[in-house]
Amino acid sequence: MTSLDFIHDTTFDSLPSTVIHEAIRCFVDTLGVAVGGSQTKLSQIIHAHAARQFGGDDSTLWQDGRKVSAAGAALANGMTIDALDAHDGHKLTKGHVGCGVLPGLIAVMEAEGINDARELLTSIVIGYEIGTRAGISLHSSTCDYHTSGAWIALATAALTSRQLGLTKTQTREAIGIAEYHGPRSQMMRCIDAPTMVKDGSGWGAMAGVSAGYLAQDGFTGAPAITMEDPALNRFWSDLGQNWYIEQQYIKLYPVCRWAQPAAEGVIALVQEHGITTDQIVKIKVESFHEAKRLNVIPTNTEQAQYSLPFSVAVALIYGTISVAHITNNGLTNKDVLNLSKLVEISETDEFNSAFPVKRFARVHLVLKSGKVLSSEKTEAQGDPENKISDTLIWDKFRTFTIPILGDEWANSFLENAQNLPKVSNVSILFKQLATKGLT
Repeated sequence: MTSLDFIHDTTFDSLPSTVIHEAIRCFVDTLGVAVGGSQTKLSQIIHAHAARQFGGDDSTLWQDGRKVSAAGAALANGMTIDALDAHDGHKLTKGHVGCGVLPGLIAVMEAEGINDARELLTSIVIGYEIGTRAGISLHSSTCDYHTSGAWIALATAALTSRQLGLTKTQTREAIGIAEYHGPRSQMMRCIDAPTMVKDGSGWGAMAGVSAGYLAQDGFTGAPAITMEDPALNRFWSDLGQNWYIEQQYIKLYPVCRWAQPAAEGVIALVQEHGITTDQIVKIKVESFHEAKRLNVIPTNTEQAQYSLPFSVAVALIYGTISVAHITNNGLTNKDVLNLSKLVEISETDEFNSAFPVKRFARVHLVLKSGKVLSSEKTEAQGDPENKISDTLIWDKFRTFTIPILGDEWANSFLENAQNLPKVSNVSILFKQLATKGLT
């Protein structure tokens, strides 16, 4: 099956039930993060920008209600998800697909009046498959580490083409346009100096949606090298057989995945030994090179999400990391900031060699008594080899949404999402996404 055949010919009935269920899990998890992200300054700025610069009445700004063009909604809603680093991802892409695929897909479905629930789920699966493969292909064929927006652009172009009913020839042009114009931004720049540019996801979604509409009008852009280069065929030959949507990880905490193994390590040590933070004089973290680069002491939420010392300090004090810890008053918590300054990060050959397939950390707590407590070699929860339960995902969704939209909204949306394979359309869900926050 060629990639173009997969994009246009895949049907709901051809998908395994486990794949459909995974699409629901990803849908719920990602849109829960969107609700949480709607309260950030980043989201407020990008929503205002979309309303001002992407006029139209086609698609909805989530938790806002204003209407903008499909490209504008893809941009703003995608960046809103990216505002909280709590969405799913894939190890080999070293990034995320759903945070751009879902806002791009929903924006176009809204714009085109498509409300079919099975089409939504089918397209989610297609988007994850195209996006994940495009990301792996890009990493294997270029010398720099590009943000997720680079491959999200291809996935959203594919989905836009499908929703618009383009021919396969037009779809090939759309994907080529998206690859050429997609944001090949350097991810480690944002790691070293965290700002609101984040992972480029919203920009990639906007580029992909625009590419689909351009191709509909006759604009040309093929070929897309990451999909058409024969040397990269190995990443595309198992479409429809090997399901990458089942290989995504789910995050329990709203910080960079690379910081989470160390956070899990300190949580385990506290639970095992019952220590208190006043006993600690130094925190030594062994991890991989990319995690070592997460070494800022934060003054804003973007920096907090890319700070391993801050994440470890929060986890030590609270036993978890929540949105409140990385926003507003949480950023000025003196106990957390003081503990953050005790963290020293080193990289090991073992952990560097394992990355990105495995992301390890080992934590050593040096106590005032001179005793050193060391964790096991630790990975974060939620990896595809050891999936977290549906219940944990549903609980995470409620945690992110109830403070903003209330119990009734959260439970109603969750029930509607869980029943997607059984309903005829998704208009109610799309309307619910427009609901403004209580705060």
